[in-house]
Amino acid sequence: MTLMDPTLAARALSAATEITTAALSGDDPGAVLETVVRRAVELAEADLGLVMVRSGDGTVVVEAAHGECLADLRGLVLPSASAAGQVARGGEPVVSVDFTTDPRTAPFVPPELTGFGPFAAAPFGAGGRVLGALTVYRRHGSGIFSSSTVEVLTAFAAQVGVVLALAEGAVARNRVSLYQERERIARELHDVIVQRLYGAGMQLDRVRRRMRKRFAQADGVRLSEAIDQLDQTIEEIRGTVRALRSPEPERESQPAIDLAESARGEVRIAGELLGFPPTLELSGELADIPAERADHIRAALREALSNVVRHSGASETRVTLHRDAEGVKLRVRDNGSGVPEGVATRGLRHLAERAETAGGKYFVNSSPSLGTLVAFDLPLD
Repeated sequence: MTLMDPTLAARALSAATEITTAALSGDDPGAVLETVVRRAVELAEADLGLVMVRSGDGTVVVEAAHGECLADLRGLVLPSASAAGQVARGGEPVVSVDFTTDPRTAPFVPPELTGFGPFAAAPFGAGGRVLGALTVYRRHGSGIFSSSTVEVLTAFAAQVGVVLALAEGAVARNRVSLYQERERIARELHDVIVQRLYGAGMQLDRVRRRMRKRFAQADGVRLSEAIDQLDQTIEEIRGTVRALRSPEPERESQPAIDLAESARGEVRIAGELLGFPPTLELSGELADIPAERADHIRAALREALSNVVRHSGASETRVTLHRDAEGVKLRVRDNGSGVPEGVATRGLRHLAERAETAGGKYFVNSSPSLGTLVAFDLPLD
């Protein structure tokens, strides 16, 4: 067994430490690979170094290069049968006196590398997972890579593989943590802030309707404008919630929502504003609705009840929520005066958009004599 050169080993440890610090500090992955190949060239006293990453089909792609070469080698693809491809697949180092004439390597020498002779390749990876190959080259006529150098190069490549795997895991964990925080903020906005704004808007509207005669016309207009601004703010918050939830990282599944409990809360608020409790009928299993689907149903119920409070003058309101094999069906009926002209396009239009986006169905039937029916159906698959 060849004894490792202590000086060379110390240099390899220093190089690995530098790369560890850069990778785990969140530096750009491309910059980290550039450091890897630069330090490999220095350790091996080579003229050229390449970092090649294995693709799903077994080929290897040059991701970083350092040294004497006229061509930009990044993006160069070598076949799986090449020495680098075999190293990246099998994990055994390869050394050659002249890779342009060696039968193992000569058939796969790209034109850009014909000026080099001595060659060595070592795998890098971690936990049995080979990520790719680290290769070094010397010009024709230069000395071959010693066994001690190849041993240090192999150890260095293994250390780099562990570091890159750890960094990859850290990035993934950070992305999951970021998504979880975004989801927490989105839910807080959706479940707390929107509900409070909705309640405030309903209270203002009730004040406006009950005290209309006491208000000067200008004051009534300003109050109506304030209510409209609250509606607009609610819509903007809902847009923010949607943006927070997409594009999504590899998101963990959200906890299921008890839609029955959510419906009771919405109906309770509407009852306080209407002055009478709407009837609520629940059927089917509503305790395990996926969060995203439950959000759509809850928003539809809130919007439908909002229109009952503001526009209907109803004395009776019935809410039915039913789950069956096809999905969840929501119906909100009232015996009021119907939806005033223009309100359907202003206050209810986002329900149609929600239904279309989520693959559901929405419709509204309204008349001054029969009242209003709002229906919102949503599949759960």
